[in-house]
Formats: sequence, C-alpha cells, structure tokens
Amino acid sequence: MNGLERERLAREILERSTADETEVLVAASDSALTRFTHEVSNQNVSAEGVELSVRAIVDGRTGVASGNGFDALSLQQLVDRATAMARLAPKDPLQPPLPVGKPPAAPAGAYVRATATASPERRAQICEPLFAAAEDSGCWCAGYVSTSSNAITIANSNGTLSSFDGTDAAANVKMVAPNASGWAESHSTDVDAIDAVAVARRAVEKARHAQTPQSVAPGKWTVVLEPAAFGEMLAYLSRHFSAQSFDEGSSFCSDGLDRSYFGENVSLYDDWSHPLAPGMPFDFEGYPTQRLAIVERGVVRSVVTDSYYARKLGRENTGHALPAPNAYGPQPLHLVVEPGSASFDDLVAQTERGLLVTRFWYIRPIDQKRAIVTGMTRDGTFLIEKGRITHGVRNMRFNQSILEALRACEFSREQYRTAGYAYGVVTPAARIEGFNFSSVTDF
Repeated sequence: MNGLERERLAREILERSTADETEVLVAASDSALTRFTHEVSNQNVSAEGVELSVRAIVDGRTGVASGNGFDALSLQQLVDRATAMARLAPKDPLQPPLPVGKPPAAPAGAYVRATATASPERRAQICEPLFAAAEDSGCWCAGYVSTSSNAITIANSNGTLSSFDGTDAAANVKMVAPNASGWAESHSTDVDAIDAVAVARRAVEKARHAQTPQSVAPGKWTVVLEPAAFGEMLAYLSRHFSAQSFDEGSSFCSDGLDRSYFGENVSLYDDWSHPLAPGMPFDFEGYPTQRLAIVERGVVRSVVTDSYYARKLGRENTGHALPAPNAYGPQPLHLVVEPGSASFDDLVAQTERGLLVTRFWYIRPIDQKRAIVTGMTRDGTFLIEKGRITHGVRNMRFNQSILEALRACEFSREQYRTAGYAYGVVTPAARIEGFNFSSVTDF
C-alpha cells in the first residue's frame, strides 16, 4: 500500500468519526527472514500486512481500537468501537489536543527499493559466503539474514497528515568452533550494503582467537566494549530519558536536569537523520521529531516528550510519542553516541591489562533508578595484555552501574550501527575503567 493509498484510507476513516478529536494510524509492513544453522537454511518466513488504529477522544476521555478490515462496514465498526471505549474511559483533565505540525522530509537513504523488493534468493546470496567461511574454517554457523519495509501514515482531525516509508536489512551470524564461538553483525537500510564476506571473516576470526579460553579472576577490570556490547547497555539507559520515567521518579535524572551525571566526553543525541540509521522524522502522533541533544559533555539537558507529557510537565513537545496506548511513554528511538578521537586499535593498545568484549546477552536491570544492570559476555571475550589481545577467556557475569561506566570511559572515533530485537543505536566502541565482573562461567 503506497503513501497515497494510505492517506486516502486515513481520510476516509476520519470522515466516519463523530468523536471530538480522532487520530488514525495506517501501518503497512512487509518483513522476511532467512534463518540458518549448520550451513543450512532451516527457516524462510515472510509476513505482510496492514494494520489500522483509531484513537478517539471524547470530553477528555480516550479510546483506541485496531483492526485490519478495509470494507466500509469494518471501517465504521472500528471507529465506533474506539468512540464507545472513549465514552466509557475515565476523564483525564491533562488530555491535550491532538498535535498539529508539518514534519520535515525523510532523510536520504531511509527507503531503498532493493531492500523492499528483496527476494528469498537475494537473502540466500548473502548467506552463501557465511556458509562458505564456516566450512573453510572448520566451524559451523547459525544466524539469520532479514529484509523489511515499513510504511506509516498518521492523520488526525486537527489537520495532521504525515507519511513515511523505510526499509531495513540485517545479517547476524555466530561461528562455532570446537570450544569457542565468534559473532558479527551488519545493519543497513540498503540490502546491497550488507557485506557478508566481511561479516563472515570477522565472526571466524573471533571464533579462532577465542579457542581454548582461560579463566581470569572476577573483579574490577578495564574493558574495551565493542559497539554491539556497548549498544546493548545503552538500550537500558535510553528509557531513563523518557519524560514519563522522569516524571515518575524512576529515571536517574529525575533528581534534576542540567546536572552533570557523566564524564565530560559523553554526549548523546536523538537523531533520526544520522546517515548510518536514517529513520522516521515524526512520531506516532504525526508530530515532527526534534533532533535533540539529550546529554552534552556529561550534562543531561533534556528528556523526550510527547503531547501529553509536554502539557503535564510544561515542556516543549519534542515529538517522541509511541503508538497509543502504551505503558512506556515517549522514548528516544534514534540514540547516537558522539565518537571520540582515538581509533579502536588505540583503545586496545593503550590498555595495559583488560578484557575485550564482543557482545553481551541477557542483560537485566537490578536497580532501575541507579541504572545498575547484570548480564554476561558472549561469543568472543579476550584478555588484553600490554596493549595486545592475547587469548580468549571464559565468559563472565557482570553487575555494573551504567552511570558509573559513563563517568570513566573513552570512545573510539569510528561509529557503527548496532541493533537488537527492540533497540537500535549508533555508537562507537568504548573503553571503561573499573567494570565490575562478579563471577566466571565454565564455558
């Protein structure tokens, strides 16, 4: 469903509503994934669909209904259901009017036709060098290659009409050697930018160098976190910059903005236009998303808002709403970490004794307010001695405050896009002093 068709459908739904205010979201998606293990594609799936969501506001009361029927009766029932729920909902005196604003144009590279039209054969072509590298190296591999396109149109009865089309592609592979594993990833809006040969080479090198891992003592270590590891930690910090968390007191910066919480070299932005991760320039209320400096030189300058929290807190609407209803409030979805001046190799070379971490897994919060998390290393952890990576070490569990980590860190000048199931970050690698490992595993 193209943009004109989505906008026409959104207008038709708006015309059917008798609510005081109405918002319509039309979301079309086409996603496909080729999963593999032991050099065999064992799962090839795709899903395509269009979902409709209507938010009706009646006398400060809100109701939301969703569906995927497009005939006249289904559309009317959808609108009526949202309106009926609104009439039964409790009144919220802080309910703001639906916002109006004209978003900027989508950034260059957000939509790539080759990605949107990628076939199973195209994904298999990306898998081929991954399989070949596994066989040549004596490893076996597991992972996936994915491609997707996502299209959004948001319209409301106050005149907002915003549309966006975006694409995404990814390759994720683990190479498994007899007693170690290595991992690598690549993400881009352009499927042709996924360099499967480079991804395979990196994962194989990790697996080879990590073989016969040795144990090291837990305790406080200097660590060099590759972007995937550092990016996953940041995903657990980003929710602190939501106006809802700030207002509820669960954010570390609920103690006050314009205060120094991190080292002076730490600056974080929310930037939908970054060339490594171009994205949607408006939020799920159709309001323009600000390119926002959240942390400047260690000082938290802002939290992100939507129309509700802008009104509640008397702040500007930064355009970071999630789809209604949600339990999370506004969120920064395009987090970017400002890079440093040293190269990644410099970070390693300047480390007298420390650990290089490829990635983490099963990170979980321990203390939300203080941003303390626990988790484990995975798929390539190495000892650094006198500036050289010497050998693999057994995986370790950590308990670490992200706030403390960002008070004693240094970043590489290279930036990368890394992503998980529910987050995406543009980040450099990071060297952190005094990173706390609590125990060692037997693998």
